[in-house]
Amino acid sequence: MINALQWIFGLIVAVSVVLSLVFSYRSRRSTDPISRGLNASRMNICIGLMLIFLALIQMVLFSGSTLRVIVGAVFMLLGLFNLFAGLRNHAHFTKHRSSAQ
Repeated sequence: MINALQWIFGLIVAVSVVLSLVFSYRSRRSTDPISRGLNASRMNICIGLMLIFLALIQMVLFSGSTLRVIVGAVFMLLGLFNLFAGLRNHAHFTKHRSSAQ
């Protein structure tokens, strides 16, 4: 069970890293500010998910030393902040995209 959980969390982290790289590249190459903002917000969402799952790996799959719990809590807070900011910005730029068309 723990081994399967480790593989699933690892796979989610790997996919979110790849997606954050893709959205970062798209954001930097885009000339349209709305498209740039949407891709940057998607990148923030992916980074937030990556940090949350890294925190879950730290907290759930390994023995609970104090340092490991503190690092996991910091990753969890940063991940939740990135996820919230990305979702908020995505809603903002989606609203601007629909009003511009």
